[in-house]
Order: sequence, then C-alpha cells, then structure tokens
Amino acid sequence: MRTEAELKQPIDQALVREYLIAAHGNFEEVQRLIEQEPDLVHALMHWGGDDWESGLGAAAHTGNRDIAEYLLEKGACMDIFAAAMLGELEIVKALLKWYPNWDELKGPHGIPLLRHAAVGGAQSAPVLKYLESIKLEVV
Repeated sequence: MRTEAELKQPIDQALVREYLIAAHGNFEEVQRLIEQEPDLVHALMHWGGDDWESGLGAAAHTGNRDIAEYLLEKGACMDIFAAAMLGELEIVKALLKWYPNWDELKGPHGIPLLRHAAVGGAQSAPVLKYLESIKLEVV
C-alpha cells in the first residue's frame, strides 16, 4: 500500500507496463501486482498515437475472462469493449446509442469492437451475432 504522500504521486510507469503486460494473460501476476498496488486497477498506459490501454482493456482484447472479471471486482470501469468480450449484450446495446458509427470504434491497439466480441467465445456469441446483424443494416 502506498503512503499518503505517495498517493499524490503517479504510479511508476514501469510498474504500470508490467501490470498491462500481465493483464494480457497472466492471471497470477495480475493478482500479485494488484495486491502490491491496488491503484493499478485504474492505471492506463499511453503506447503512442491514440493507443491507450488499461488492464481491463488488455484482458478484453485477448479474451481473458478471468482477468477481466477479477479487475471488475476490484473496481475497474466497465467499457463497451470489455462488455462485448464478456457477453454483456444489454450493456453493449445501451452504450451503442452514443456511438452511431460504432463499427469505427477502436479499443487498445486499434482492435475493433467486433473482434472483442469474437474473442469472448461462446459467452459473447450473442453480442457478436447482434453486432453483425446491425452492421449489415448499416452497410
């Protein structure tokens, strides 16, 4: 845990990088790092250009449900990309009203929303099916 003075300082970027790399698929390391520094759950890394990534974002685009659910339990903020991967159709539908050009939405590393729904497997199949159906309507 960080002290009061440390709470006013940004988290070390090397630690954020280590956490984000782990969030792509190393659940035990994510747990260890969150225990060491709970505020990592809210950390973002700017990889350059318009490429921003959180731990939840890393788990979402790689289809790591266990990591995503753990981070949400720890207070990570749900977004449309994580909701798509997790198969949360009602959340995706609710958020799509804000994104009329949703098929142009890009998550971390420029990965599109459809890809997030695809990597979620059977549990996200309803989201993938829905997105494909409304994409056909737009085309």
